[in-house]
Amino acid sequence: MSVDVHNFFGTFTPRLDDKARLFLPAKFRPRLEHGVVLTRGQEKCIYGWTTESFAAFTDRIRDTPFTNREARNFVRMLYSGASSEVPDKQGRISIPPVLRDWAQLDRDVAVVGAMDRLEIWDATRWAEFSAQQEEPFADMSDEVMPGIF
Repeated sequence: MSVDVHNFFGTFTPRLDDKARLFLPAKFRPRLEHGVVLTRGQEKCIYGWTTESFAAFTDRIRDTPFTNREARNFVRMLYSGASSEVPDKQGRISIPPVLRDWAQLDRDVAVVGAMDRLEIWDATRWAEFSAQQEEPFADMSDEVMPGIF
């Protein structure tokens, strides 16, 4: 079985250092060595995209009509807090204050693979969210994701 190098998967629990830098999981570093775009994520996490994935996502968003208020608000929230970061030689990135505040990050974090992006969560909030989702995940029906199972 070959590993899909185009998707992020797994859960890792690094800590922010005193300068609010995050050590990226070693498995993610090769895909992010040229940069990662951090944005506000849903459920109060931070999304991390490769520059290529973020560009493709941006292209899809461009197709939404700017006359749609919800689309405008989504774009405002997503892009106003966005930051492009390049990992240092040790694989660390800085998490800007606006994003740390958004995700309520302190020291302990969870970095979660989510297909074409990673998510950065406060570790306690991730544990709570994950526990809340165990039963709905186990009970997921075909109606939620038709044709997957």
